Amino acid sequence: MPVPAASPAPRLARRGVLGAALGGLALAAAGCVQGEGSSGTAPAAAGSSSAAAAGSVRLDYALYNPLSLVVWQQKTLENAGLTVQWEQSAGSNKANEFLRNDNLDIASTAGSAVLQARANGSPVKSIAVYSQPEWTALVVGRGSAITDVAALRGKKIAATTGTDPYFFLQQALAQAGVAATDVEILNLQHADGRAALERGDVDAWAGLDPNMAGSQLQAGSTLLYRNVDFNTYGMLNAREEFLESSPELAQQVVDAYAQARTWALANSADFAALYAEAAQLSPEVAALVLERTRLDGDLAPGEAQRTVLAGIIPLMVQIGGASSEDVVQEALDGLLEPRFAAASDA
Repeated sequence: MPVPAASPAPRLARRGVLGAALGGLALAAAGCVQGEGSSGTAPAAAGSSSAAAAGSVRLDYALYNPLSLVVWQQKTLENAGLTVQWEQSAGSNKANEFLRNDNLDIASTAGSAVLQARANGSPVKSIAVYSQPEWTALVVGRGSAITDVAALRGKKIAATTGTDPYFFLQQALAQAGVAATDVEILNLQHADGRAALERGDVDAWAGLDPNMAGSQLQAGSTLLYRNVDFNTYGMLNAREEFLESSPELAQQVVDAYAQARTWALANSADFAALYAEAAQLSPEVAALVLERTRLDGDLAPGEAQRTVLAGIIPLMVQIGGASSEDVVQEALDGLLEPRFAAASDA
């Protein structure tokens, strides 16, 4: 089967420098973890409460959500008079945990992760789509003799359970007629999966950017199988209680994302430079990640997201991520909240 081409993402230039110092974007914790579903943890928000204080909001930034770095660095919300408490989501799992525990009001995940969280009782809604990324693919090491997914039968594959790469792997195997029981899946965090692949400890890895791009450019790894339709969207999610108590703050956050997206699309070189420095990536790795990240889709969650998420409902139940298809379908029916993005002002 031919490998599908990457999505028509805007190509972001590799040249250019920031006109202003990034200051706090140095990600002061030197060990900040790259990618969704990481084992790294961000500190819980101090003094969190069930309702946001007037004029204040608790948000995440994440390396898998480049627009969050723009909103943070440019102080869009602070310049509008809000007090913002920022926390790093080292992965969708941490973002969901922050929302579930009332440590954040709004946080970013992959679509699959927030659907699973809601199906398991977390009262959250998706209020904006921050990207359509091709952030995951099946990766093999330099010089691998494996040329298609069917050849993975009997092989060891690294993947982070419950994340977009894991769902991608399961869909790719099923499409190739390979049962999950025909392979050995090692549950490794993304950075550990990359390391295992590059050491030769596994035959393949369900990769995630920016680690995946780094492995391609720095270790000669290759993408065995790509399919942008198996990548669920980047979703900005909020606690339902926050949406009910502070809809005007939710609107301001979505407006800030709309403004960040407009700036990023109009200033691709500066955006790439910002992302590289903020995420502590080489310019080449940052450019490759952004090259396969589509930002110009509809900001409002709707049928495109519903379709891709509906497609993984049986798989989610099969792997034990939810109790039944009816439960996940009910979660999906209540997940998407487009009114803020529909009213957004960039």
